[in-house]
Amino acid sequence: MDADPTQPQGGEALPEGVEADHPLKGISTIRTGGPADFFSRPAEMTSLQALLAWAATGKIAIAVVGSGSNLLISDEGFRGLVIKLDGELAGIERDGDRVTCGGGMRLPSASAKAANWGLSGLEFGVNIPGTVGGAVRMNANAYGGQLAGVLEWVEICTAAGVSTRTPDQLGLRYRHSNLVDGEIVARVRFSLTAGDSPEIKETLAGMRARRLAAQPSGIKTFGSTFKNPDDPRAEGQTAGLLLDAAGCRGLTRGGARISEKHANFVENMGEASTADVLEVMAEARRKVHERTGVVLEPEVLLLGNVSRPDAWDLGTGQPGGA
Repeated sequence: MDADPTQPQGGEALPEGVEADHPLKGISTIRTGGPADFFSRPAEMTSLQALLAWAATGKIAIAVVGSGSNLLISDEGFRGLVIKLDGELAGIERDGDRVTCGGGMRLPSASAKAANWGLSGLEFGVNIPGTVGGAVRMNANAYGGQLAGVLEWVEICTAAGVSTRTPDQLGLRYRHSNLVDGEIVARVRFSLTAGDSPEIKETLAGMRARRLAAQPSGIKTFGSTFKNPDDPRAEGQTAGLLLDAAGCRGLTRGGARISEKHANFVENMGEASTADVLEVMAEARRKVHERTGVVLEPEVLLLGNVSRPDAWDLGTGQPGGA
């Protein structure tokens, strides 16, 4: 029998802080998925780089998880190392009008902290339920705010070392950057603007209220399911409006359901599997395509060996994959 390339060979002990066969369901906000072969929470840059070097030497696949808010994990889990940044890699510091965050810092928390300091520019992040590193990787923007407008530089950690990139070196476009597997956003510097703290906090409160009014809360979900299409057949409508018009609210497959409050959210009603979630996504996507010809692309990221259902193929020649 051939050796498993994801396992340390020769009976080697795992590096300090690395756990084997770690359950992942609890780190995804939709609460589905199987375990990771290995899991670690590095708290500073040298530990992170050593961890990446260990994985590279053993040819072990790596994945980074943040808040798990846009993550769909295979029911089989992940054959490799899952990393969740911790300690100073999830912290925040201020230097005048500049704020430096670890890649694992939650973006809503960074927005709130900046508001407490009387610094403006990160308000849009209060309604993005992910980490700073994930926001850079996915170029997350919301409510008219632009990540690139306040981003000064990013430190990228790989198995080979640490490098710095500026926004124009990141290939930022809608929900995308040029960061590839093995490149981890370890630290981020934002250049903000001094303002009135109570006024900024009031803006944050208003943005939170708008989100609560429009989107479901208190449910197990991963946030927006599909990207807003740029297909002219969408006639400028958001993914949520297209799904709503196609009659997708309340659509159910197994333990997964399209939210009754917002059609671009999938809810785990209790014990849904990732397969259930993909089935309901595929059916919702089919309904929109049947009605408008628009092929919706998932906004959620997939982790592990995820098999899409047959209904995913719309016969368009477009993969529409995550």
